[in-house]
Amino acid sequence: MKKYKCIIIEDEPLALERTKEFTQKIPFLDLAATFDNALDGLAFLKTNKVDVLFLDINMDELTGIEFLESSRIESQVIITTAYQEYALKSFELNVTDYLLKPFTFNRFLLAVNKAQENLDIKTEKKSSEFIFVKTENRLEKINFQDILYIEGMRDYRRIHTINKRIMTLQNFKEFEAIIPSNIVCRVHKSYMVSLSKIESIERNRIRIANQMIPISETYKAGFFQQIGSSNW
Repeated sequence: MKKYKCIIIEDEPLALERTKEFTQKIPFLDLAATFDNALDGLAFLKTNKVDVLFLDINMDELTGIEFLESSRIESQVIITTAYQEYALKSFELNVTDYLLKPFTFNRFLLAVNKAQENLDIKTEKKSSEFIFVKTENRLEKINFQDILYIEGMRDYRRIHTINKRIMTLQNFKEFEAIIPSNIVCRVHKSYMVSLSKIESIERNRIRIANQMIPISETYKAGFFQQIGSSNW
């Protein structure tokens, strides 16, 4: 069985111990470290790859939300908190699940299984070079190398490729799950772009095929990290 490395960032000793006990019951989780503050956890992540991150929100110095906003986190993030009001903001930051304390082992297991499914999909997609997209009454094959950018249009997404444009009801989260972010990267709530097709970047706008695509603050840091450039 493939094991996934995880860490816990939690400043409440009892909650930390409970989450630790739960992780040790899951055979595919390998608990690498625990931290009682976000700054130490962030420092660890800079030099260590982690698959699953259990993250508290209400912490001193750096909150869980600030933690997610200030850095590009590739891990599956499971929020563990006593505060329900941060749920919407957390999901806007693409967390995997949101656990309200005190949560049961069964609820914890559901969240962890979701993270495992996402990680398994990521492992599979790394070896893929194409996807099949639902459009009208058929599945259309699209090679990653042919994608220029993907545009959000109300309930639809329009995939702009070298040779054609395809309309689909599949959403951005689905595309993010099946296309590697080092090939096609989210840069705005309404856009994903093919990194290899970028012609230039100026004033937080990307030029691809004579189209100017905006870069939003939410996705800015992650995008510049993907292209190996400083964020300005």
